[in-house]
Amino acid sequence: MKLDRITAIRRHLFTKGFSSVGEIAEVVGVSEPTVRRDLMELEAQGVILRSHGGARIADGSGAEVAFEVREQINLVQKRAIGEAAYQMLRPGSAVFLDAGTTVLQLARRVRLNPIPLRVFTNCLAVAQMLMVVPEVTVTLLGGSLRAQNASVVGPLAEDALERLWFDQLFLGVGAVALGGEMSSADEQEARLNRGMLARTASPVILADGAKFGRQLTFQVARIGVGMRVVTDTGLSAAWQGRLAEFGCDLVLA
Repeated sequence: MKLDRITAIRRHLFTKGFSSVGEIAEVVGVSEPTVRRDLMELEAQGVILRSHGGARIADGSGAEVAFEVREQINLVQKRAIGEAAYQMLRPGSAVFLDAGTTVLQLARRVRLNPIPLRVFTNCLAVAQMLMVVPEVTVTLLGGSLRAQNASVVGPLAEDALERLWFDQLFLGVGAVALGGEMSSADEQEARLNRGMLARTASPVILADGAKFGRQLTFQVARIGVGMRVVTDTGLSAAWQGRLAEFGCDLVLA
């Protein structure tokens, strides 16, 4: 019960921003003293910051919200992005699906309307989603399991990438800074993402509008010419202009 409560608090703060103790208690359905104890624990972990009778997610702390929590954030936008990405798939091609919650929505779309594909992935959730689809051949990279992102990372995964080539890469990102730098909360994840980008001529970046204007600890690569960015229509006009300056192909879902 405590784990479910902690997850609910993190999800609420991630989606709503700063919230008072009273608001959190109402959303989670427990007393304010209980919420205060939970917030103290989360603050000790570096996940949140408490101030003025409430709390918010800690900026730049490097803390990573769990995969199952992030999967529910901006779900409508992620599904729209997944639909737009699905339209880009070419039957019979080899594609890499990264370990991201937005990419997972693309995998769900493929399961609903299967097409012949060779799918490579480092995401357990993506592999499980597609392993029952007869039209899709799934290859899961080996390596070390990261429970926070339901992903496989490390030297074994990086070595496997060097022997592969993909017609398309669908890459989710944790954050996109003002200069176009994509970044991750985890060093191994960032390194593997760089390897993915080196193994395709057609990278497609899937990111909902909330990812733009943020910065995480470990840089992946800079958005630029030859990349296609698929995001939602909530992306600001300023960011749309900035992406055009970077030279990438922008698709609004």
